[in-house]
Amino acid sequence: MEELDQQLLAKFIVEALAEDVGDGDHTSLACIPSGNRDTAELIVKDVGVIAGVEIAKRIFQHVDPESSVEVFIEDGTDVDLKDIVFEVECNSRALLKAERLVLNTMQRMSGIATLSSRFAVEVEDMPVKILDTRKTTPLLRFLEKYAVRIGGCHNYRDGLYDWIMIKDNHIDACGSITSAIEHVNTYLKENDLDLGITVEVRNLVELYEVLKVGNITRIMLDNFELPLLEEAVKVIDGRYETEASGGVTLQTVRKIAETGVHYISSGALTHSAGSLDLSLKIKK
Repeated sequence: MEELDQQLLAKFIVEALAEDVGDGDHTSLACIPSGNRDTAELIVKDVGVIAGVEIAKRIFQHVDPESSVEVFIEDGTDVDLKDIVFEVECNSRALLKAERLVLNTMQRMSGIATLSSRFAVEVEDMPVKILDTRKTTPLLRFLEKYAVRIGGCHNYRDGLYDWIMIKDNHIDACGSITSAIEHVNTYLKENDLDLGITVEVRNLVELYEVLKVGNITRIMLDNFELPLLEEAVKVIDGRYETEASGGVTLQTVRKIAETGVHYISSGALTHSAGSLDLSLKIKK
């Protein structure tokens, strides 16, 4: 799990358990002896791509350092009804304390990985990358973006701090595209920052203004109709990276890719992903 921020993960586990457990799992404390141990299976009840196995292992390790997990299906694998992803042997009280956190996390991550995989498959033979956005659940972005990667798509920026993105609101608030680009470049130089710069354009007039100013990394062509998008890519002619955004669905993503853009960004990867139905059952 070297791809995940381990400090963020540890903090997430502690705070998520605190939210659920409070001053104690009184049901388990009342009816399960403290020394009991059980084995449980994570069972798939849907069709999709599994994600979050490594997170589950960390959660069980946190609640019971003596727990052991035998993994049968790794993250990023296609799963079907009744597949058994892993088997966990754990203190019974700890197992039930962790159950809902494991399921909630894995179901959400697997839903995102499943949708991301479907997008990736649509363009797998083409030289284009599908990107996520910042349309994520607050404080869960690191897990949701991890799930996007597991599903075969790519992360854009982690937040406002690691990439410059000049969007319509920035342009309108600043006064013009030219002014926004010039101010950004001055700011980066004065603060000794080396960040990529994306500029969003809404039409060909704005595109030509960006090309005149230059000093950017990528041009985001927002909500362009397909013929106009294809024309814009030809006008840019490889001088800058190109990105299409807006109206990206499983039904449209391939046609968008066929225009020749380098990147396609879609908030749907995270904000429109459902959950993959999973259950954790103690073996009798």
